[in-house]
Amino acid sequence: MKTFLTTTALALIASTSFADTITLYTSQPNADAQKTVDAFMAANPGTDVDWVRDGTTKLMARLRAEIEAGSPQPDLLLIADTVTLEGMAQDGLLTAYQSPEATNYDSALFSAEGFYHSTKLITTGIVYNTGVESAPTSWGDLTDAAIKGQIAMPSPLYSGAALIHLATLTGDDSLGWEYYEQLAANEARAQGGNGGTFKAVASGEKPYGMVVDFLAIRNKADGSPVEFVFPTEGVSYVTEPVAIMSTAKNVEGAEKFVDFLLSEAGQNLVLDMGYIPARDGMGVPEGFPARDEIKLMDFDPAVALKNADANKAKFAELFGAE
Repeated sequence: MKTFLTTTALALIASTSFADTITLYTSQPNADAQKTVDAFMAANPGTDVDWVRDGTTKLMARLRAEIEAGSPQPDLLLIADTVTLEGMAQDGLLTAYQSPEATNYDSALFSAEGFYHSTKLITTGIVYNTGVESAPTSWGDLTDAAIKGQIAMPSPLYSGAALIHLATLTGDDSLGWEYYEQLAANEARAQGGNGGTFKAVASGEKPYGMVVDFLAIRNKADGSPVEFVFPTEGVSYVTEPVAIMSTAKNVEGAEKFVDFLLSEAGQNLVLDMGYIPARDGMGVPEGFPARDEIKLMDFDPAVALKNADANKAKFAELFGAE
């Protein structure tokens, strides 16, 4: 009897320990991921988080391999973009969760069914070197023949944010594919990611460019000779959404994690990291304009997912396959 009770007690302890641990796959930078996990665990004593960090593309490759092997590990995903999660939702790989915190968010920032929720806004706008004679204010300014050959931008064949940017601008009635054709005619260079684009602009090699907001604004604060513009037509954005896997082993813990990220406390953490919170009524990091001064362009993740391959192919025709 003593042996039976001991075995039962150990099993209960193991079960309890398992239930109080959630597994997170995230593409956040390591420092941000650690801050996020630490803050969640401080707000939820007794719940531990095991987390794995890598780029979204590599994480998805790892997860697909796990799914094919019949052993997906994460309860939660916190990755770069809604398009990836829209694809997973359509494949039946995500659990719908209607977070009570979602009432504090614009409906464009989360799945209507609750498959994913945005946690921040990372916009793409125009960066320019302060040595230029003419400062751009709109996307259209980058098609001016006077700056031919002086424009850099990340390639959507390489960068997920750039692919979303492409889908957003080509889906805009005032820009469309004609805009990218004009950029190609103006000899804009499309290569690599946002980091390389920023370096080209900061060095003066290509004094105008498209880049994610925080890269330019943070580096400007550190003395880099750049300015960042939120164009008059608006900006595209990625949102680092969170989602619960359909195979999650600890659904209750995963829901707590989602609620925390979307809560005011979780969004203040986003603000402290130097990003624009996705939640309504929050502030913005130093160096950013007021939230209501930032115009977000229309974006539909399902449409972007449907058109992704065609968009990449058409872009490669215009700019090459780099």
